[in-house]
Amino acid sequence: MAGIRAQKKEKTRRALIQAALNQLSPESSFSSLSLREVSREAHIAPTSFYRHFQNMDELGLTLVDEGGLALRQLLRQSRQRIASGGSIIRISVETFMDYVANNTSIFRLMLQEQAGTTREFRLAIAREINHFKQELTDYLRAERKLPDWCARVQSDAIVRIVFSAGADSLDLSAAERRILTEQTIIQVRMVARGAATLQDEQPPVDMTIGPTG
Repeated sequence: MAGIRAQKKEKTRRALIQAALNQLSPESSFSSLSLREVSREAHIAPTSFYRHFQNMDELGLTLVDEGGLALRQLLRQSRQRIASGGSIIRISVETFMDYVANNTSIFRLMLQEQAGTTREFRLAIAREINHFKQELTDYLRAERKLPDWCARVQSDAIVRIVFSAGADSLDLSAAERRILTEQTIIQVRMVARGAATLQDEQPPVDMTIGPTG
């Protein structure tokens, strides 16, 4: 009996998450959504909302956390596929751009709230972006044998390039998105080749601190 109740509760929780995503658009940011609208979309009473989330901010933070985790898992899987052949840069960029194309609502949420007025959102999104940078840094150190400072600077540059491309892709056609994807792959390759030429140099400043540390 307890298991059935838990399943029903989780189903309703997922319905609330999906309801919020359904209402996000270029014209509607998360901060403009109301608890009543989300509850109505999920087909529950507004009072039932509080059985799953303390408030709308907690719901929004859940969206950010789950969206970031899902994307990181996809990128990890893409790196594992390299064992069977292929370009790590191409597979990773294509995976990222496909995720953005198929999850525009959550990506718009991250973009809109990254510089929003709610500190908790800004910090949560910054943490997610730093997770991407740290995982890429770890990969570059382990697989490309780059020194720590070079891996950190390269991962920071790549994440900035790819996230910017993801933002630019939101309103493009499929053909335009393919062109942007190829351009992004070239840009990331340029960064990687530049890093390879600099890896034996000493960094001009201490690279162990800062946003990627």
